[in-house]
Amino acid sequence: MIKAAIMGYGTIGSGVAEILEENRDVIREKAGQEIRLKYVLDLRDFPDSPVADKIIHDFKQIEEDEEIRIVVEAMGGLNPAYPFVKACLLAGKHVATSNKALVAAHGTELLEIARQKRVNFFFEASVGGGIPIIRPLYRCLEGERIEEITGILNGTTNFILTKMDEEGETFEAALKEAQSRGYAERNPEADVEGYDTCRKIAILTAMAAGREVHFEDIYTEGITRITDTDFKYAKQMGTSIKLFGTSRIHDGRASAFVAPMMIDKANPLYSVNDVFNGILVKGNMLGPAMFYGSGAGKLPTASAVIADMIEASQNLDSHVPMGWSEKPLCVEPIETASFRYFVRIAGSWTDREADVNTYFGGVDVHVLEGLDEFAILTGRMQEGAFRRAAAAFDTAEQAEGRPGIRQMIRAEM
Repeated sequence: MIKAAIMGYGTIGSGVAEILEENRDVIREKAGQEIRLKYVLDLRDFPDSPVADKIIHDFKQIEEDEEIRIVVEAMGGLNPAYPFVKACLLAGKHVATSNKALVAAHGTELLEIARQKRVNFFFEASVGGGIPIIRPLYRCLEGERIEEITGILNGTTNFILTKMDEEGETFEAALKEAQSRGYAERNPEADVEGYDTCRKIAILTAMAAGREVHFEDIYTEGITRITDTDFKYAKQMGTSIKLFGTSRIHDGRASAFVAPMMIDKANPLYSVNDVFNGILVKGNMLGPAMFYGSGAGKLPTASAVIADMIEASQNLDSHVPMGWSEKPLCVEPIETASFRYFVRIAGSWTDREADVNTYFGGVDVHVLEGLDEFAILTGRMQEGAFRRAAAAFDTAEQAEGRPGIRQMIRAEM
């Protein structure tokens, strides 16, 4: 029998405890022996819960108990998650976590400690919730050279954008509904500003390249500037708008970014809607492979944690090589990436055609009846070149007393 502890009895922690009990026979068969929960660490008491007799408030009980071989970190955030996880690894305990902030900020150090202590630091649930993606990268695809990872990695933002797309809601109304359904926090900044997606694409890039990735180096743009008007154009154009985390890996470098993207129906991620996640991985031999499913939620995420616990139980006295080295991967600035650009411009196309062509070259033009503006879709341009052209165009427009560019969304089509 293997004794385990859970740190944090919120959504994920309670889900792990539930699955350990509900699927006890399945877990015993896969793990080779029973995994029994001994402690649940939390600041609160849960007198009416199934784990009431296992609740403790002192982390030292877990750290110093030699019976505890596997620890689940489900507290979230960095403090006290980071010092607690580090202490568990140093004490020779295996750790499974769903905490992407922890993995993105301290994964390199924690992986190294796990290697030195011959234990394991697993984090399947940190990206994609219940979607298997970390393990496929270090197991199923280990013979591949991963060239690109592109994903819809945040269910909250995907729900909001789907509402705007399918029902014509404003960003504010869609966010309010996401909060009322429990998909978005009271403070949704980490989701809607793209920070959550940034940490996840940093983890996936590090896994694919085998080198440390600093998430702070990844250009990150959220969805707060996307409007219902943008989706009216998208509908006319047969496109949609999704928040992408993308990493293109080449020659020991990565072009990585988080940004809303306009895509057409030919893109496999076009049909990933609502709170679902989709991750497209391209290998140099395999080509594209799609991973799709519940990217969040109590039981889907807890299911991924359980898989990590089973793998830890199968390797109680050995270290599973996975993760990345301390050598940093160079992340190229967004200015070097190339896209097409959807741009909304105030005024009339007939009055602006010559100026637009001068600054942006040949473009596709789109007009919606009743609006005092038009939209263009440029050819493929490097981001730096587009920014220079847009700045020059705006300067010229403002010199004439015109407002110029109202919106820009990058496009892949």
